[in-house]
Amino acid sequence: MAFPSWDLLVFLLLALLAVHIAESRSAAVETTSRRSLMAAIDCNSACDVRCGLSSRPNLCKRACGTCCYRCGCVPPGTSGNKNACPCYANLTTSGGRPKCP
Repeated sequence: MAFPSWDLLVFLLLALLAVHIAESRSAAVETTSRRSLMAAIDCNSACDVRCGLSSRPNLCKRACGTCCYRCGCVPPGTSGNKNACPCYANLTTSGGRPKCP
C-alpha cells in the first residue's frame, strides 16, 4: 500500500517521454524554418553592392559573404547603416575588431 501501482509509473514515464519527443521535434522545425529564412537573401549580389566602392573588393566581399551567411542580412549602401542589421554590426574578429564591412 505504500508504493503506487506499476501501471501508473509506466504511464507517467511514457507521458514524459512523449512530451520530450514533441518538444525536440518542434525545436528542430523552428531551426529549419529560421535557416530557410536566412537563405532567402542573395548574399553575392548584396555584398557586390556593399563592397562596390571598396579599395580591396575581394577582401570586402569575402568578409561580407561570411557575415551575410551568419546573419542573413546585409545593411543597405556601401558603408554605415549597420543599425539595419544588428547581427552584422555585432560580429567581431578574434582581435575584437568589427568583422563585417
